[in-house]
Amino acid sequence: MIRKTSKELYAAYRESMRKIADIRYASAVLQWDQETYLPPKGAAIRGQQISTLSEMAHQLFTEEKQGALLQELRMREDLTDKEKKNISLSWEDYEKQKKIPSAFVRELSDAVNKSFHSWILARKENGFAKFSPELAHLVALKKKEAEYLGYAEHPYDALLDEFDKGSTVNKLNKVFGDIRTPLKTLLDKIMAKPQVDDSFLRQHFPRDKQWAFGLDILRRLGYDMEAGRQDISEHPFTINFNSNDVRVTTRIDENDFGAMTWSCIHEAGHALYEQGLPEEEYGLPCGEAASLTIHESQSRLWENHIGRSEAFCSFQFPLLQQYFPEQFGGLSAAELYKGINKVQPSLIRTEADELTYHFHVMIRFDIEKALIEGSLHAVDIPAFWNEQYARYLNIEAPDDKRGCLQDIHWSHGSFGYFPTYSLGSFCAAQLFDAARQSVPSLETGLDTGHYQPLLQWLRDNLHRQGRHYNSNELMINITGKEPGIDNFYQYLLDKYKNIYNF
Repeated sequence: MIRKTSKELYAAYRESMRKIADIRYASAVLQWDQETYLPPKGAAIRGQQISTLSEMAHQLFTEEKQGALLQELRMREDLTDKEKKNISLSWEDYEKQKKIPSAFVRELSDAVNKSFHSWILARKENGFAKFSPELAHLVALKKKEAEYLGYAEHPYDALLDEFDKGSTVNKLNKVFGDIRTPLKTLLDKIMAKPQVDDSFLRQHFPRDKQWAFGLDILRRLGYDMEAGRQDISEHPFTINFNSNDVRVTTRIDENDFGAMTWSCIHEAGHALYEQGLPEEEYGLPCGEAASLTIHESQSRLWENHIGRSEAFCSFQFPLLQQYFPEQFGGLSAAELYKGINKVQPSLIRTEADELTYHFHVMIRFDIEKALIEGSLHAVDIPAFWNEQYARYLNIEAPDDKRGCLQDIHWSHGSFGYFPTYSLGSFCAAQLFDAARQSVPSLETGLDTGHYQPLLQWLRDNLHRQGRHYNSNELMINITGKEPGIDNFYQYLLDKYKNIYNF
């Protein structure tokens, strides 16, 4: 018997992983269509199609021969560092996925499909009761998934780990505990000052002009339209099928300019990351994003540190007036900057300012934690939601659509995702400070609408690393320290002292 070389074994591994990726991304195309163009009557069969592909991918990845191949490659010493890392991460994924039966993967996929369409209907009818039964079933399945995966302390830990390896309830309790009081103190200080005017954002903005403006901004930020496209969906999202096919969606409110504009920039951040992943690593761990925390660091960096900056407002203001001369003709760039950074407790997370945004995230974290541990039930969410919004932001949702039905995440079964928005924001501030120190021409470039130096720095230091490093390792490598709240809090202080004069 001729023993195969490491090169031959690695080639077999790469081929099998890419075959599995082909199936997963084929399923992702169906999911993209489901949320953009699928006719209502196609929902049931579409769910079946997605479930079949999900089960097939899981079965292929957890086959005994795949495990044997990975085990053999783990013992080979003549692989490159990147090859060793791919094998190590794939083995870690294999051991985790091996714990979950393929039948359960299909059951969960079926439940997600039903839950998603139930959520769509509930939003149309503005009633959480239409969504609650499917959500309760999904929560039960996510609890079961946590048991399959295993955990040391809290069942929610198993789900958090799927979005950011090493994330736990205890760690998040500490992070949110450390930032909650400083944010509340800063919010109270700002609320005591004269409020800035943002009424110019709530005029009539024709749908077609908003659409064209959004596409223009995407291109200016560096989003490659030859490797992507934008569509409309109920909830904005980014989805990728490979680094040369990364798609974004947005939603348009003709009476609220902010609803589309900063969601476009947010999704652009996600898409720029995916377009920057190494094409040659398609299907392999080093061709995937490091974590959802790092993914959100990219969207929050572009949305806030760029899209809500003085430099962006100043340079892009003539473009804004070109598209909307009647609405912004009598406005100044300085007024635009202050208005889009207005701090005010509000209902919708995706439209919240950079300070109160994190109370939205903390509330969702508390709800998810309670659902998974069993101290809260799906049917009780609306009441608990309003109680927490009154506590943290002193507001109450007038209806479910603007309250507990506003996010798509639970209908997707994405329990554990929400904390990454805050963690990503903290990392974004840390990364942006590191970029400014590393690239002397960065500030000048941003002042003149040149975003390529920042994008290139992110590509070199972060995007091309794929999943080679976890969140902590990546942040240490790039910024010299572990992720923390200090850079973010200082960023808020500097911004709002300037806007609110305190």
